[in-house]
Amino acid sequence: MSGQTERRASPPSPGRWQAEALWQQLTPLWPGFSIEVVATLPSTNTALLERLRTPAALGHAERRTRDDGPMLLVAERQTAGRGRMGRTWQSTPDGSLTFSLALALQRPDLAGLSLAVGLALAQALDPQGQHLGLKWPNDLCLRTDGRKLGGVLIEAVQQGAQRHVVIGVGLNVLPLPSSSSLPASAALAEWWPDATPPLALARLLPPLAQALHAFDAQGFAPLVGAYAERDVLSGHPITTTDAACPAGMALGVDADGALKMRAAGGQIHRIVSGEVSVRAA
Repeated sequence: MSGQTERRASPPSPGRWQAEALWQQLTPLWPGFSIEVVATLPSTNTALLERLRTPAALGHAERRTRDDGPMLLVAERQTAGRGRMGRTWQSTPDGSLTFSLALALQRPDLAGLSLAVGLALAQALDPQGQHLGLKWPNDLCLRTDGRKLGGVLIEAVQQGAQRHVVIGVGLNVLPLPSSSSLPASAALAEWWPDATPPLALARLLPPLAQALHAFDAQGFAPLVGAYAERDVLSGHPITTTDAACPAGMALGVDADGALKMRAAGGQIHRIVSGEVSVRAA
């Protein structure tokens, strides 16, 4: 396990994050797996992408013995966290869980990966499905009022003959400070009062690892039914950034993770990328 971290003013406690226990759980599934926890980073996704693109530059003490093994990088605070479409992601110490996971996937088609990751997170954090829903393509939100609790950002990089994905996850554990300029957000503590970022990581990481292993073998198709049970868009009028179908009725997701949508004229469209919002009735 990678036991070194980058320089910081107040190092995090390894025991608090249960890093050794998580490493022991996941090493049988992921040989060469490493965990690193740092106090502050601009972006965990950016940091892992840079490591994958320039492995020869990792001359510092935390250089890993196997650069091709899965890497988990946790930041107790991100100062420049990124979401989809270039958006920023707010992060607060002790109030947010922000991490990125880099690993090589053998599957040539990664369609639906962000949906599979979101589903794994929702199932791990809310097994009964009472609280967490999924908003295509990468948001976790409350079923009751649609407030966003977290998101997933997936980026890919080629390293030699292998393609690696970097899966970034940001989750609100405690409520964010209110702001008139930002929409209200949700937090795990609303139904899990004792939640902390380390406890949330310990709860979701092993199921996420299993889900990624299954996705690499089978893709998204086997998950369509489970995703439908948490889909907060299906059956609702929505608007999209897709010029071919800017508005219509959401009809769930396809076997490859595409959003199905019925336009006003009755035509069925498949949306494979972009932004989606629920349209007021």
